[in-house]
Amino acid sequence: MNPSIRPSVQDLTAYTPGEQPKVDKLIKLNTNENPYPPSPAVARVLREFPVETLRLYPDPVCSALRERIAAWSGVTPDQVLVGNGSDEVLRLAIWAFTAPGGAVAAFEPTYSLYPVLAAAEEVAYRTVALPEGFGWTDPPHDVEASLFLLTNPNAPTGVFYPVEAIRDFCQRFPGVVLVDEAYVDFSGGRDCLALARDCDNVLVCRTLSKSFSLAGLRIGYAIGAPALIAALSKLKDSYNVDRLAQTVALAALEDVAWMQDNTRRIVATRERVVAELARRGFSIVPSAANFLFVAPPAGLLAQDLFAQLREKKILVRYFPGPRTGRYLRISIGTDAEMDALLAAF
Repeated sequence: MNPSIRPSVQDLTAYTPGEQPKVDKLIKLNTNENPYPPSPAVARVLREFPVETLRLYPDPVCSALRERIAAWSGVTPDQVLVGNGSDEVLRLAIWAFTAPGGAVAAFEPTYSLYPVLAAAEEVAYRTVALPEGFGWTDPPHDVEASLFLLTNPNAPTGVFYPVEAIRDFCQRFPGVVLVDEAYVDFSGGRDCLALARDCDNVLVCRTLSKSFSLAGLRIGYAIGAPALIAALSKLKDSYNVDRLAQTVALAALEDVAWMQDNTRRIVATRERVVAELARRGFSIVPSAANFLFVAPPAGLLAQDLFAQLREKKILVRYFPGPRTGRYLRISIGTDAEMDALLAAF
């Protein structure tokens, strides 16, 4: 043990992001990236961006971006916070809505970053086990936490939880519920924005990484009651979103139609692959996201199949563990990439 390092950091098991190898002719279906490029408006901004302005600090509160997000979401700008990726929003929420010695709660399984963020802030992490099939279950009335992190559609399962069930839970939960909608644009128009507008204890968190094809940019945002947004704003870095990122994100958000066309293509590919995998004996968890959570046919182990695909230069994601170890998570790529995956299977 190094006495100079905080014990909670010394003992921390860091989050493991999806592999980002530099290998030629690799089919990368392991990190839920969008296989299609962002809007041409993004390319235009990058070509025309006035480089000399980079000597100046960016707008510390992302005014133009917040106004655009607010107009799109049916809220006012004081109900919007923009973050350096949605992961920053999650970290700020744990910081703002849990006291020392407090607790965060979430379903199990879900986004594996949550327990890491809780451990980093030295707060307890409590879980509510999902049933077989990973569908909705009502969290117990006595769950001891001041913040509940609820991913919808969930990751790594892809399951979309009913909005009214979430609303009922939010109305009886005494703390803050953060609904993480990183994948919501693939869910057929269903979302929880109304809860963020109606409920004083609900935040909805989104990202431009997935549906907007901007994972390399790191832009996320939260929508909620002005008091919740003000609490997050007190804790964020002074200039948490750089000038170029704000400009590019604004261009992307002004071309929502491009994003929607891409998501429709991905959903169509997803449904085609579901049918093919089912025909081959895979068990598929119903997905409302840009990925599938699938169990191989009887006699095949997910871990072995993961390794065999990797030998064929096809990367998918494998999560060891008693609940997830039977499954592979497969990001939806282009039709050609998914055909190559099916051929490899």
